Amino acid sequence: MNESLVSIITPLYNAEKYIGETFKSVVAQSYPYWEWIIIDDGSTDQSLEFVKRMSAEESRIKIFQNDSNIGSGKTRNKGIKLATGEMITFIDSDDVWHPEKLKRHVSFMTNNNILFSHTSYGYIDEVGKKIKGTFHVSKDAVSYYDLLKRTEISCLTAMYNAKLLGKFYMSEHRRKQDYALWLSILKTGVKSYGLDEELAFYRQREGSATSAKSKLILKHFSFLKETQEMNSIQAIYYTAYWLVNGFIRYYVK
Repeated sequence: MNESLVSIITPLYNAEKYIGETFKSVVAQSYPYWEWIIIDDGSTDQSLEFVKRMSAEESRIKIFQNDSNIGSGKTRNKGIKLATGEMITFIDSDDVWHPEKLKRHVSFMTNNNILFSHTSYGYIDEVGKKIKGTFHVSKDAVSYYDLLKRTEISCLTAMYNAKLLGKFYMSEHRRKQDYALWLSILKTGVKSYGLDEELAFYRQREGSATSAKSKLILKHFSFLKETQEMNSIQAIYYTAYWLVNGFIRYYVK
């Protein structure tokens, strides 16, 4: 078995209802070489107390606290700075991994000399019941311009080799910080390769940011102008592609 250490990064904020499932899915990984960096972002519920209690005898879990609420992007960046693993990956405090996620993903990357990768995933509802179908990733490698045109890489499945690529950080933009990170890696010429196996489950909650579909189009347009330094015509062009190839496929189901 490859022994690359994987750093898992989780921003924690008022997730006491779901963090138990997330916790179980990480500690149940068949791949044992990981560190889990959990950073509480000013939770006002029992989230922090729960993870402290559950991880009391698990040395691979490292818990930190922000002095105040700074948002998920900045919190993930603190995790990236603290990470010591060769590989860096992310899971939010309400999502779930398949027990073989890390083993299959690390093997896929190391056996194929891949520096950046993502996997297929499914969806669960608020009570953990599987909904919709599987989001299958493309068989083709994803370049910077490919990702501008379609939604492909999800935060709960992405993994990159920080030892060979160096550390990349989230954007401080108010939304789509993970998308900006993927674009920054791809801008270097590196491509992301998809592993078409359902190894993670994204939780869709009522009232979540991604459930407000009608508001996302304008925000995507603004994101491209603000973070990718596009003019209005370029931003309209790529937003249109994203709307057809990404937004509809990803959200309208």
